Amino acid sequence: MTEHHSGFVAIIGRPNVGKSTFMNRILGEKVAIMSPKAQTTRNKINGIYTAPDVQIVFVDTPGIHKPQNALDDYMDQAALSTLNQVDAILFMIAADEQPGKGDQWIIDQLEHVTKPVYLLVNKIDAVHPDDLLPLIEKYNGMYDFAQVFPISATEGNNVDELLTQLTAELPEGPQYYPDDELTDHPEYFVVGELIREKILTLVHDEVPHATAVVVERMKDYEGGKLQIEATIFVERSGQKGIIIGKGGAMLKQIGIKSRQDIEALLGEPVNLKLWVKVQKDWRDNNAYLKTLGYNKKDLRN
Repeated sequence: MTEHHSGFVAIIGRPNVGKSTFMNRILGEKVAIMSPKAQTTRNKINGIYTAPDVQIVFVDTPGIHKPQNALDDYMDQAALSTLNQVDAILFMIAADEQPGKGDQWIIDQLEHVTKPVYLLVNKIDAVHPDDLLPLIEKYNGMYDFAQVFPISATEGNNVDELLTQLTAELPEGPQYYPDDELTDHPEYFVVGELIREKILTLVHDEVPHATAVVVERMKDYEGGKLQIEATIFVERSGQKGIIIGKGGAMLKQIGIKSRQDIEALLGEPVNLKLWVKVQKDWRDNNAYLKTLGYNKKDLRN
């Protein structure tokens, strides 16, 4: 009988190095949202990769950075809380960026980790091959990595080789989730993240980072369409005006593009209604952060 392996693998790294793109590449479907802006991922998002001989639960963590507010602090804690709860760690860097203080700080957090840590050098398609070896040597001088994988999350280079290595390294274990389950987050969470992704893509400056999305309703059918209602929270009335746009044009675009992705995710027609409300300084309000699902106590479990 063929051995079956299973386990949990954390993906850590500085903001915007391609962690979510990498996980979506492995799963073959969008589970973690993506945007050119840093700090796109806020929660730990579990993506489930299933093959006949292995099931790997990838934990896509928020990018680790110096906290500027209570939300930032939550995001750092969300990333670091995974380190002692997984079977392996993937530390991702960008091939077109030199090591910085942020990378050194992350490596310092790995000092007492007993599980294997793999260095993933992402975005190799963006640099000349001759530039890779000096960069890898710098990082090998900073930490004793189990192995180094130069990859391209967008093109898929060496991703299969990494999966083969992880399959061999993970312990024998059962299949935790059904074959067709790609994430353990409920659908309403993923729907809210898809809406937030469109805000990050369409709205400029710091406004997107001051937004949160709450799916208020996701049920009932009218005219053969699933009814979804969501509220976009911002911190200032001026931000509300930017999200809505002149004559409601921006909010309409957010709605159209969100609906397209939501329908692709759910495989059915959707009627999406969006509202925008002001919740002053919500990123520094710990009590309100809990209502949005950002609760540090949950990270200790």
